[in-house]
Amino acid sequence: MATMVHQIMDNASIDEIKVAGLDGHYVDHGKGLYYNDATGNPWTATYIQCKGDVIADLTEDMAAEQKARATYEWLINLTDDVEIKNILSFLREREVVHFQRFGEALVDVQDNTKLTDFCK
Repeated sequence: MATMVHQIMDNASIDEIKVAGLDGHYVDHGKGLYYNDATGNPWTATYIQCKGDVIADLTEDMAAEQKARATYEWLINLTDDVEIKNILSFLREREVVHFQRFGEALVDVQDNTKLTDFCK
């Protein structure tokens, strides 16, 4: 994702940056990446959830993959650029695979751990 955004920004003219509404970003960061969400909130480590409980953590990982999949879907809906759609579609499908693998790990943990182990 970051590489794709970098390539788009790197090749954008000042007029294109202005039309896209990214002139404020340009003033603060030039054409460099600054990690934030779609509404401008900067990335923070608080986005990473960890309880130290394998069931809770795997469930959180699965939820994160589904949220990423949905975000890629919505990004696909916002562009007409075929190359960008292809990249985003690949990334979306990768999130589906990650979700499936975390789900398999969760089933394995649940099948091979006694309920009393979760209550310690």
